[in-house]
Amino acid sequence: MSTPLHLDELFQIARDAASRAYNPYSQFAVGCAIQTSKGKVYAGCNIENASFGVTLCAERVAGSKAIFERDRDWETIVVVSPQAVSCCGICRQFIHEFAPNAEVWVGFLDPQKPTHGPTKIRDLLPSGMTLDH
Repeated sequence: MSTPLHLDELFQIARDAASRAYNPYSQFAVGCAIQTSKGKVYAGCNIENASFGVTLCAERVAGSKAIFERDRDWETIVVVSPQAVSCCGICRQFIHEFAPNAEVWVGFLDPQKPTHGPTKIRDLLPSGMTLDH
């Protein structure tokens, strides 16, 4: 089990991930860091495509890495972007799937302004679909 990181460290990991974004269409680099209950951290960046529907958000890249490692108990998610924006609807549902009790905290950061959040995922997606639905 890893030691949980401080929020500032998670923001730095997300900033580093954003610097790896493939974003030739939007020029909007997004990074994400997901910390699990085991203290492990998974990072991801947005990966754009000329066919917009193929584009991957940073949250789904980081989350897919965690899922691949069978680490599905997410506690903290940090998203960094050029402007303080919330997760898109697809990412909200994606996160909700792996936080069925909606206890994941999501932080947003505009590098030029203070942090926004944290916000519980259930507040971002109050009626998210679950396996039970």
